[in-house]
Amino acid sequence: MAPSGKRLNPWEFIVVRDEKKLRAMEGCRTYGSGMFKTATAAIVVALDSNLTDTWIADGAITAEHLLLAAEEQGLGACWCQVYRREGAEELIRELCGIPAELSVLCVISLGYKDEDRKNYDLEKLRYDKIHIEQY
Repeated sequence: MAPSGKRLNPWEFIVVRDEKKLRAMEGCRTYGSGMFKTATAAIVVALDSNLTDTWIADGAITAEHLLLAAEEQGLGACWCQVYRREGAEELIRELCGIPAELSVLCVISLGYKDEDRKNYDLEKLRYDKIHIEQY
């Protein structure tokens, strides 16, 4: 359960396992949606943007929780931005029958990793971006 502004929980999740739909999702973006070629499932994160002005933050927090939960289960997961990406929201909305009153923020692809990425190099962290008390 992710936190949300005023505990309004404006999210709706659509779990997609249909292979035809998953492969079609690759067409939602020209770059950054190739993971749908091999994904075994996806979770569409849609929100009622009329319910609260914090819907984008609420959706991002809950999507991050989904990503962390997938990793904890040994799955590969990747965020695909849909909101305000030309044609992406329309395609996902059509594929999943999402009503007009919901905004589609992102789609989280799920599957098994075909590569393990290296951890971030802690020596390269930008500590100069951390400010104490004031900028």
